[in-house]
Amino acid sequence: MSIKPQQLKQGDTIGIVTLGSPLEANIINQGITMLKNMGFQVIVGDYVYATNGFLSGTPQQRASDLMKMFQNNQVKMILPTRGGVGVAGILPYLDYNIIRTNAKIISGYSDITILINVLYQLSDLVTFQSLMLLDFRSGTPSYNFNQFFNSITRTTAPWQIMNPSTIPLVSKVAGNVTGVIVGGNLTSFVDCLGTPYEIDTKGKILFLEETHEPVNTVYRYLNHLKLAGKFEDCIGIIIGECTKCEPAYGVTFENVIDEFLVPLGKPLMTNLTSAHGYYKAAIPLGVNVNMNTVNRTLTVMEPTVIQ
Repeated sequence: MSIKPQQLKQGDTIGIVTLGSPLEANIINQGITMLKNMGFQVIVGDYVYATNGFLSGTPQQRASDLMKMFQNNQVKMILPTRGGVGVAGILPYLDYNIIRTNAKIISGYSDITILINVLYQLSDLVTFQSLMLLDFRSGTPSYNFNQFFNSITRTTAPWQIMNPSTIPLVSKVAGNVTGVIVGGNLTSFVDCLGTPYEIDTKGKILFLEETHEPVNTVYRYLNHLKLAGKFEDCIGIIIGECTKCEPAYGVTFENVIDEFLVPLGKPLMTNLTSAHGYYKAAIPLGVNVNMNTVNRTLTVMEPTVIQ
């Protein structure tokens, strides 16, 4: 059974970590200031501002920051500054038993999704594909904040994951399935195939999104997941946005969905606003959801946090 963290309350302490690529200090500071103005306390990891080329520190340093946040009784939520690359590098240095017995909210997307899925798989922790520190800035849509805080403060269920009213969910293959939802960034999952940290989709609803990849590369990654059995194992598929994924050889992302994913015959819903898109739905990972592609609804069937 999944372990649910305690809900976030005003005045709680949020731990800031950088787990992949570095982020500019001014953006980090801007996010911290907004969190404090919202009424939260903030603790900053030792290597949050570190820079080591395209990484923010060694894998051991980044893992150490994360473990300290899980072991700090003051911290109620862990918020990565950004994703980028390299998050998988910290996975061998984490203590999953300690994490299991110190459940906390942790949120993120992009390369952070490999971590939050592994925390569900190896520590049974419910995690959240939702905002990171870089999203705490002026210009972030209120929809994003509403989605984020609803998912980490609400202790009742059911509730629906909904796009903004002007952006419809799209049904591609009819079906009505209920199961645990997992997923996130396509590239991150392909990177970990064949390792102890590859995503487990057996009996799960699989969510995928991507950014800044040409469509022929997206096809290659999807085919890799297919050959690895990930689509055969899952019971349903949800596709988010592929932001700035340019067509290749006249083929669009929509064409790939229609020609590659639809024939798989799994219940399939597309166009969920999320992750790298302007609008970001909050997707709790490790909880049961109902996906009804006939009614075009995605319903969280159990609480995601506890009091």
